[in-house]
Amino acid sequence: MNSRIAKQTSLLLQNAGITINGNQPWDIQIHNPNFFKRVVHEGPLGLGESYMERWWDCVALDDFFHRVIHSELEKKIKINKNLLLNYFLAKIFNFQTKKRALEVGKKHYDLGNTLFQAMLDTRLNYTCGYWKNANDLDQAQLAKLDLVCRKLMLKPGMRMLDIGCGWGALAKYAAVNYGVEVVGVTISQQQVDYARENCAGLPVEIRFQDYRDVNEQFDAIASLGMFEHVGHLNHRTYLEIVRRCLKDEGLFLLHTIGSNLTYFQTNAWTSKYIFPHGGLPSIEQIGRAANGLFVMEDWHNFGADYDKTLLAWYQNFNNNWDKLKNIYDDRFYRMWTYYLLSSAGSFRARDMQLWQIVFSKKGIKSGYHAVR
Repeated sequence: MNSRIAKQTSLLLQNAGITINGNQPWDIQIHNPNFFKRVVHEGPLGLGESYMERWWDCVALDDFFHRVIHSELEKKIKINKNLLLNYFLAKIFNFQTKKRALEVGKKHYDLGNTLFQAMLDTRLNYTCGYWKNANDLDQAQLAKLDLVCRKLMLKPGMRMLDIGCGWGALAKYAAVNYGVEVVGVTISQQQVDYARENCAGLPVEIRFQDYRDVNEQFDAIASLGMFEHVGHLNHRTYLEIVRRCLKDEGLFLLHTIGSNLTYFQTNAWTSKYIFPHGGLPSIEQIGRAANGLFVMEDWHNFGADYDKTLLAWYQNFNNNWDKLKNIYDDRFYRMWTYYLLSSAGSFRARDMQLWQIVFSKKGIKSGYHAVR
């Protein structure tokens, strides 16, 4: 059985220019012959877990995934019936209730500020940088923060809501450079503690609060890297809450990873180990959720920049591993490496996008002038 599956897998991978046990950086080295059967039966979950367990290796994981995804190999693979069951369950049941939403805060964002300080830029931005005129990660993230502020047309005296505020990078930048008052909400206690200290002395309030519990009005609202955690059954609710909290003349900026296709369930490995109950929205899903609520003023895609951002994060993570290995074990190192580099390969293949969408409630009377 294993030899037959191995042969079929080898032929499939050749379509992507990948050779099993080959000598190119993107070739995979198989250490356990049960690898093939496991991946066939378990799909993405088996692929990721077997890497974590050292069943296989690859020098350049990002190149491997770029080639696999760009060659559309998944269209040539038969779908496992168990995976179909998970798909339909995700379509029916709401896995992003208030109680379940707390899981991503505890499981991912509360892994420890030490990890994110070692991996991210100096301001702790955990979303895609803007590399148009940037030469390094710090420049790219600074450019992203300013891009968001300019797109929202922030002015001194305004009050802004930052949904999913992270460690306070945007809140601090907007308060210092644009003179606005900011309320930031997050469901990560470690982010709350850090952001409050980070923004001390500024007109910034950081709350441990679910977005569904915000009920006050703001001149501008930003949502960076939060919508991916909302879940398709909550997209409409999320945007209804944003509309309720946005003043009539205000602007809302939605910064989100996006999918080319409409799915109702995320990658099983990613959901189990990285972002519980998450899901990438499609253009169709965002459009349906915003229907009748907003005027779409601008839609900007710079998804290719996420490849650079993720590689910079991986380089920082890898370079600082000696400082981190006293806290995290080898299995975590392989898990995090797999997460960062598989994601980079996916963005390089343009399978995932990064969208910044600017919405208004009734349309900007003189027209919105797009910022790039």
